[in-house]
Amino acid sequence: LSNPGYNAGMVSVWPSMSALHNLIFKDLCTYYGMLNLSKSQACPLSAAMGGFTPNPSMFSQPSGGYPPAPQAGSYDAPSPNQQSYGLYPQPGGTMPQPQAPGMGYPGQPGQQMPGYPGAPSPNPPMPGYGGAPSPNPPMPGYGGAPSPMPGDTENAFLNQFISLLCLSVMCYTHTHTFIYLKCKRGFRGTIKDYPGADPLKDVEILRKAMKGFGTDEQAIINLLGSRSAMQRVALLRAYKTSYGKDLIKDLHSELSGDFRKLVMAMMKAPAEFDASELHSAIKGAGTDEACLIEILSSRSNAEIREINRIYKQENKKSLEDSISGDTSGHFRRLLISLAQGSRDERETVDISLAKQDAQALYAAGENKLGTDESKFNAILCARSKPHLRAVFHEYQQMCGRDIEKSICREMSGDLESGMLAVVKCIKNTPAYFAERLYKAMKGAGTKDKTLIRIMVSRSEVDLLDIRQEYLKNYQKSLYTDISGDTSGDYKKLLLMLCGGSD
Repeated sequence: LSNPGYNAGMVSVWPSMSALHNLIFKDLCTYYGMLNLSKSQACPLSAAMGGFTPNPSMFSQPSGGYPPAPQAGSYDAPSPNQQSYGLYPQPGGTMPQPQAPGMGYPGQPGQQMPGYPGAPSPNPPMPGYGGAPSPNPPMPGYGGAPSPMPGDTENAFLNQFISLLCLSVMCYTHTHTFIYLKCKRGFRGTIKDYPGADPLKDVEILRKAMKGFGTDEQAIINLLGSRSAMQRVALLRAYKTSYGKDLIKDLHSELSGDFRKLVMAMMKAPAEFDASELHSAIKGAGTDEACLIEILSSRSNAEIREINRIYKQENKKSLEDSISGDTSGHFRRLLISLAQGSRDERETVDISLAKQDAQALYAAGENKLGTDESKFNAILCARSKPHLRAVFHEYQQMCGRDIEKSICREMSGDLESGMLAVVKCIKNTPAYFAERLYKAMKGAGTKDKTLIRIMVSRSEVDLLDIRQEYLKNYQKSLYTDISGDTSGDYKKLLLMLCGGSD
């Protein structure tokens, strides 16, 4: 299966495992999941490597246990009774996982999506997964782990070896089930925690920059542009503790224009900022539909659930109720589905199910008079992103037309824009944001709200990838376009978030 999306981190490998021989020792990848590996394929690796038998001791094992406890007084150590500030759950946290194959949304095993009669279950049973091993099976040699059975020795060794195998690969097995190995690319943001930063010293710098006649904007830019979101949020409490004043109010009174808007955005935690942007997109006359789709289609389940919590806490009304009151028709259904934060997040892909979904989309659109929008909604909002990339590939193979072109032919208005945004974000998230940034700066005037939102929200996620996609698609760097389209202190701080030219 050729890879139709950027984010999958996959290459194509056919049933013959001998192709592995040419891929060894390239990029270290993390073992992400091995499901339904038959004993007949238990150790094709040995043959592929010409009989080479690696010594297990040559592979260092990842250390377990909890991350080190934060030190008192540091950015990471919250004060007693301190609120979370809407920070998203950190990577590595425990997420609720389905406990049985074929499980749908949490608490709804095997159920159909509410409101869509006849829609496929979000997580239908996958063939051959009934006895799937744990995603983290015990490894030989670990204390307390049972010794592998003689017949499973090759499987146990292969599991251990692939944990550090230099591949990013999707292998097609004889049972038509995929093994998905996701390349661990590391941190792809431009802003990191500033090492050794002290919030009390930082607020002293900010206080000095704002005290007296005039404001030292450069000092504010240098400090805020080099601190992560968590470090910036910690300044709010430290400033009030040191000076008995509200940092947000002081910054607001000292700054102006787009520079002030950018600083205000940077002083919010990620979930708090997303919730405020959604509220701004809905309230007042008119609705910023593009903002709603941008946020809801690009955030993880955990992030969307945190956004829902913050939104209701701040606005005394649920996000779903706000969406229902401000939108209508199938576009409203699309937004409400995305706002549930219940997308399947498994990394495995079943090609037979992908073909079924591709056929269902074709039957709901191109192959009938009219369009069954509910079918598109059910599949695009419930299936996992790796699965949907496979569906888009199968759709192209089946009808000779890209799914985006079919959506343009079958839908219109906000629904068309919304569905297209979801598809683009699933195919290649950095390319989607690169396009959003390009359109925000293209032509007369700048859509500063969009520019600020993306630069702030992606600076600690994937802005390096967005920069690469921007350069590839528009033949100039994001840094160059920001420099030419903005000015003053606003430009200086945006360029610090951008992190450099390409």
